[in-house]
Amino acid sequence: MISVFYPALTTRGYSVAPQMTPQAAGTFNQFDAPFLHSLPTSGVNWAATLTHSYVDAPALPGRRPVILYSPGGIDPRTLGTGTAEELASHGYIVITIDHPGETSEVELATGKLRTIEVPPTAPTDPVLLRLMISTRLADITFVLSQLKTIDLPLDLRRVGIYGHSAGGATAAQALYENPVLKSAINLEGYLDYLPFNPGDPNELFPIAEHGTDRPLQLTGTDGYRDARFDSSWSAVLSHGGPVRRTELTNANHWVFTDLGTMIPQCQQAGLMTAEARAKQIGTITPARSVPWIRNSVRSFFDRTLHC
Repeated sequence: MISVFYPALTTRGYSVAPQMTPQAAGTFNQFDAPFLHSLPTSGVNWAATLTHSYVDAPALPGRRPVILYSPGGIDPRTLGTGTAEELASHGYIVITIDHPGETSEVELATGKLRTIEVPPTAPTDPVLLRLMISTRLADITFVLSQLKTIDLPLDLRRVGIYGHSAGGATAAQALYENPVLKSAINLEGYLDYLPFNPGDPNELFPIAEHGTDRPLQLTGTDGYRDARFDSSWSAVLSHGGPVRRTELTNANHWVFTDLGTMIPQCQQAGLMTAEARAKQIGTITPARSVPWIRNSVRSFFDRTLHC
């Protein structure tokens, strides 16, 4: 399943898109909220959040660069709406992607809801982690092969990708495997696999082992940084080339998603503690994190895809 964000010619007469459908929001409340993100399961209507996008609005004429987005492990693509809208408002066509079977909930075009089929421990299971990443990479390759079928003015000479956590790792490795991709951003995704046998060294992703000659940005937080990032990211950087590393301070892992703005509202409403907030997104305020992340992502693609 994908969502496509693009600059609109007009929005008059079209309906505002919700962030999540009621059915997906119900599963998010039952699974994602309590088990993944320590979010409140009462006092919040996750289906009530509206986006800044309009369903089926006509596209602004002109051929435009394309950017794919892969979400974090188990997270739905809908938690990446804010950054996708930011990029679309500056002239990009952004395609956000769900990975059915691994994503917590995916509502298909038929209305059927497909829920997660792998345990939440997949990111720490050596076998399941490899299966998860290889499946994600196959999903990306498939979406790239279908771009010509999308009835929008896509410039297929200028295609990039970004992702968060497992999606960031997917974006980096997809850059290595797919020549059509011109640049990528890895928002805090490990670039190695856990070993099958305890005590063995981690296995680097091919992009970390061999490097890349296309632009790659590695962006993390000081609250989630660990030796595994320093090792696998340093491996990529050691090869030289157009690779750089940036870091957002006073922040934590899910600040790169829409939770960076939603969690502070939950805390302000008395539905989350300061400690729970810090564990998810850090102590940084949305007034600082949102423009920092949006400017970082947009300026990178402005440079590398020449929007």
